[in-house]
Amino acid sequence: MKNLKYFTNGLIKENPTFVLVLGTCPTLAVTTSGINGLGMGAATTFVLLFSNMFIAMLKNFIPDKVRIAAFIVVIATFVTIVDMVMKAYVPDLYKTLGIFIPLIVVNCIILGRAEAFAQKNKVVPAILDGLGMGLGFTMAITLLSLVRELLGNGSLFEIKLLSENAQTILIFILPPGAFITYGYMIAIMNRVKAKYNI
Repeated sequence: MKNLKYFTNGLIKENPTFVLVLGTCPTLAVTTSGINGLGMGAATTFVLLFSNMFIAMLKNFIPDKVRIAAFIVVIATFVTIVDMVMKAYVPDLYKTLGIFIPLIVVNCIILGRAEAFAQKNKVVPAILDGLGMGLGFTMAITLLSLVRELLGNGSLFEIKLLSENAQTILIFILPPGAFITYGYMIAIMNRVKAKYNI
């Protein structure tokens, strides 16, 4: 029960996307559809979970001088696994996400959690932190994707909800729409946190 706070922190209180404002590059670039957001979030969650776990396990064996380099090697290993699995089993999503899959290696959410949390804590809290942060990122990036997809395409998870003649707001699936939606969602999150004293 004591460890549960490590899991719940990433969902709202320290949400990496809406509160800490980390990982904005994939957040803004791939959120044109719900499937993209969910896929990117799942890939990032996998890497966060396992890199946190391994860094917590190996922290006593990693010399301080090569700490960051060692973290990147661990993270890159799990990114390579995700890259190969997605390429083999979900090639369409893999093509859509493109360069943003290998770029998970330098995602500041993952390196930040390794540096700030995993190397300073035991394995179970590190796993829960990785899972909580990953699910918080997935929730945020998927929500952002769904809003942009609905307003820009009139669909959710690529299922058309509006007729072909219905008017959509094209700007929401273009880069300026990403910034507009992201800004409003951060404002809403700040309002909710202030109102409920989270």
